[in-house]
Amino acid sequence: MQTTGIIKDINIDYETRKPKISLLLDTKEIEIVEQLKNENKLNIDLKKYRKKRSLDANNYFWKLLQELCELAEIDTKEEYKRRVKELGIFRRFRIEKDNVNTFEKMWTSQGIAWFCEIFDTEIIGNTEFKIINAYYGSSSFNTKQMSRLIDGVVQDCQMYGIETKTPEEINSLLESWDKR
Repeated sequence: MQTTGIIKDINIDYETRKPKISLLLDTKEIEIVEQLKNENKLNIDLKKYRKKRSLDANNYFWKLLQELCELAEIDTKEEYKRRVKELGIFRRFRIEKDNVNTFEKMWTSQGIAWFCEIFDTEIIGNTEFKIINAYYGSSSFNTKQMSRLIDGVVQDCQMYGIETKTPEEINSLLESWDKR
């Protein structure tokens, strides 16, 4: 079961001295909750709520990018990387040279659009470090970032004569993304 909700109350269990949390869930599926109550142990993942990006906005971006790349005869994944680099949405890490491959495997395992590149090299003492720019995939973008990504591909598509949605339709896609 996956849902949203709020923490209603926090106590300490008298016997175990562990935290005891009461949740107010955004669901009316009491049967599922009752079934879970009878389980001996549960996997629990509590994290800050973030609005999910509309799949329509994401699908629209990828549809346009693929059309553009096909027409311009360029690699879609490489063009995606170029656009993300342009937006500058990355995190910089200093990694020991011997650990770069492991880090890159871990980072890129989050999706096809997550990628890394070596930005620089530093020597500290006798240890060589690589400075890595680790770029986030668009799946993690907020509305403003995704809007910039879509705006860029729309402008390029219009230059190539590829039909795009009207600004109002695009805003509607992004607004529906905001409401999720």
